[in-house]
Amino acid sequence: MRTFWLAGRAATGDTELTVTNPHDGREVARHSVPTDAQVEEAVAAAHAVAKEAAALPVHVRAEALAHVSRRIAERAEEIAQLITAENGKPIVWARGEVGRAVATFRFAAEETRRWSGGVQRLDTEPAAAGRLAYVSRVPHGPVLAITPFNFPLNLVAHKVAPAIAVGAPVIVKPAPATPLSSLLLGEILAETDLPAGMFSVLPIENERASALVQDPRLPVVSFTGSAPVGYAIADQVPRKHVTLELGGNAAAVVLADADLDWAAQRIALYSNYQAGQSCIAVQRVIVERPVYDAFVERLVPAVAGLVTGDPADEKTQVGPLVSEAAAARVEQWVQEAVSAGAKVLAGGTREGATVAPTVLADVPHDAKVACEEVFGPVMILQPAASIDEAYAMVNDSRYGLQAGVFTRSLDAAFRANRELEVGGVIVGDVPSYRADQMPYGGVKDSGVGREGLHSAMEDYTYEKVMVLTGLSL
Repeated sequence: MRTFWLAGRAATGDTELTVTNPHDGREVARHSVPTDAQVEEAVAAAHAVAKEAAALPVHVRAEALAHVSRRIAERAEEIAQLITAENGKPIVWARGEVGRAVATFRFAAEETRRWSGGVQRLDTEPAAAGRLAYVSRVPHGPVLAITPFNFPLNLVAHKVAPAIAVGAPVIVKPAPATPLSSLLLGEILAETDLPAGMFSVLPIENERASALVQDPRLPVVSFTGSAPVGYAIADQVPRKHVTLELGGNAAAVVLADADLDWAAQRIALYSNYQAGQSCIAVQRVIVERPVYDAFVERLVPAVAGLVTGDPADEKTQVGPLVSEAAAARVEQWVQEAVSAGAKVLAGGTREGATVAPTVLADVPHDAKVACEEVFGPVMILQPAASIDEAYAMVNDSRYGLQAGVFTRSLDAAFRANRELEVGGVIVGDVPSYRADQMPYGGVKDSGVGREGLHSAMEDYTYEKVMVLTGLSL
């Protein structure tokens, strides 16, 4: 049985839960579940250590983060196998996630060493002669990190690493389906010299998270997940600092001047990587009409050629969804679209928790697969008469996380940057591209705040000004 991490030490509770493999249903591991008293102990410890954490020397924080990066790299294959087992993610993608987590903690260590205050001369007016402002950033306080199942290591890293970097204690509440990667990360964190109370990993049931959200000793809530849950959290605690990385129905635009072969290969793969369970997986494909038929001729075979199967197989590109219930929902949405007139160009079938990579055309505008987040291996094709219509179609969504634009035109690229209502525009590639150091987040129902190490560090802190008086400048 796996222990959890309470204020930096291994602990067990009174009950346990079982984690199963989505592909074959086998038991992966059992883990202990914290009691209410243990959850209280973790929160109290985070609150008690907050001032000490904020005052930690830069080298202590940076070296702790660098240690985590090194240890993840050393245990990379073990961790990748664990991600595949608990999440169902094909091993090729799991190894990629581990590599990204290594980089995420390394970037955090580097940002910590650069994280410093600035100065501003105030003697720009006679009344402020001899005055200088020192501007620093101070943690809001302990961070509650509520993390999702789809990237059970790296999306935890994107909350834990910036918290440690700025000197904020962090309590991780992992997704119930995939807590094992977080627990292993806790094991590595326990090897560092961080003070007791600096971190806890509490694998509790979702219904128990509300008490943590509302606890005033946790002034920052960082949540990644669905829009309804995220905004419900924000509504519960309007006076807290809440960051939300929510859903999307990401669009890839293929303009008439694009390299159609490249676009087809990338869109085929990144509509279906992680079994489509990524906020920036390609869901809507908007193609200028002059090249629509030629593009479809390339795309459909590329999708049909993807290898679907056992996620432990080195050749598998598309594995199961996180549960059979999730797959059944995706299948139902596809059937609803087909009943309303959509045409299936590829896939459209389900076997257990696995949905075949699916391409739909002629999808009604109000179908769920068009206007909601599918979170499965499904894309819809939409022709556009012009670049004007294509960009308008991207914006015709309540989501705005990232968009991809395949074009050779700099003018079209900068126009996309001006006009598209999203947090990120990826030119020449799919919206699924993310570098872990870059600002990442969305607008509209895709959330508020930004991840990416420096951006998250700013989100977890506030500016503080000290004015020095009577100086000879």
